[in-house]
Amino acid sequence: MAGTGPGRLRARARLEALLARHWWRQRPSALSLALQPLAALYGLLARADAARKRRAAMAAPRLPVPVLVVGNLIAGGAGKTPTVIALVPVLRAAGWHPGIVSRGYGRDTQSETHDDNAPRAVRPDSTAAEVGDEPLLMARRTGVPVWVGADRSAAAFALCAAHPVVNLLLADDGLQHHALARD
Repeated sequence: MAGTGPGRLRARARLEALLARHWWRQRPSALSLALQPLAALYGLLARADAARKRRAAMAAPRLPVPVLVVGNLIAGGAGKTPTVIALVPVLRAAGWHPGIVSRGYGRDTQSETHDDNAPRAVRPDSTAAEVGDEPLLMARRTGVPVWVGADRSAAAFALCAAHPVVNLLLADDGLQHHALARD
């Protein structure tokens, strides 16, 4: 891959160190003062994005069952999938009948056999290319219904329609997906 060699990484590390030195000063440096307009623009864009997400969350249709989102703002490696797998037997022991919804990251959405926007059930004989490796793992390990779709809300409604016994949904990666109403 072009542009990711050792020289480029060293330059990036130097830039990060320079910015960190200027960020943590007691008094603003010339560089930090020069970057203030960019910081203000970033703040404006962040506030606009937060407002957009609040509007999306308020407009999200309510599901017929509670939705528990497992996750945080980290995209991967935070332990969301193992946590969902561990929660299922605990919830079952407490009398719940959980189902799981996920985006199905990593699945082949370019295939002619399915549409990325269409919700899809994860079956034990599904392949990771069809549904994503983490949803497949969750389905095989937990035995509960798992549905995937780029639109987690549509996947959640499809799961509930196909499995009326489900009375709680776990969203493996739903924190960033504001169109999914959550409880």
